[in-house]
Amino acid sequence: MTSNSHGKYRRKRLFEIGALEFSKDVENLMLEGRLDPIPYFERYMRGDWGEVDDDQWQQNNAAVQSGKRLDAHYVITRELSIRIVTDAERNATVIGLPFEF
Repeated sequence: MTSNSHGKYRRKRLFEIGALEFSKDVENLMLEGRLDPIPYFERYMRGDWGEVDDDQWQQNNAAVQSGKRLDAHYVITRELSIRIVTDAERNATVIGLPFEF
């Protein structure tokens, strides 16, 4: 990747993510070939918060500017969903299963 394309990608991000981390259960699902969380992460980075209520959607939109915690939820299948959470300090973004938060 050239520095130009890297810079272009960075400009498209709405917020900093810090370190990208996967929970143990998500990592296991990835290793088993049962989950690819990256398309959902890409949606997240564009401000698509997935299947959250209107209040949470508005809170996330405001948090992009104010620097508060971001919290999104994506349904993969009837049996599987993930959450993506970025802390308020923008030190880390964690992709995990809902019960892990």
